[in-house]
Amino acid sequence: MPAVSPESTPARPAADRPEDHVHSPERAAQPAPARDQQTLHEAGELLRALAAPVRIAIVLQLRVADRCVHELVESLGVAQPLISQHLRVLKSAGVVFGERHGREVVYRLVDEHLAHIVVDAVAHSEELARGSDGNGEETDTA
Repeated sequence: MPAVSPESTPARPAADRPEDHVHSPERAAQPAPARDQQTLHEAGELLRALAAPVRIAIVLQLRVADRCVHELVESLGVAQPLISQHLRVLKSAGVVFGERHGREVVYRLVDEHLAHIVVDAVAHSEELARGSDGNGEETDTA
């Protein structure tokens, strides 16, 4: 294979040159503040705990109201052992809190930040399914 000299290399189009890259005007040109590795690890674990359709559905239900297991079973149409398993994952990740009321445990979200993560992810997925990029612009699906 012949050696390639800088003179024989075709010029890249302007859009491909890093020096010609233009940032969105609404974004700051400065990098985001650095986060410590432990914080990033914990955020990753939280997102992993939310990364199951049943757990997303549970969070959406708990966003509306506190619920006990049988209410989640009825509203989601999922077997009780599976709901309980997913609640254990969410509880160990600090997403939900359970409080005993007689024979039942009523679950609630630990805080609303978690609901916002899930609601935003679901809204984004719905926008993609409709062919919108979230800014009212049609996306190219070809």
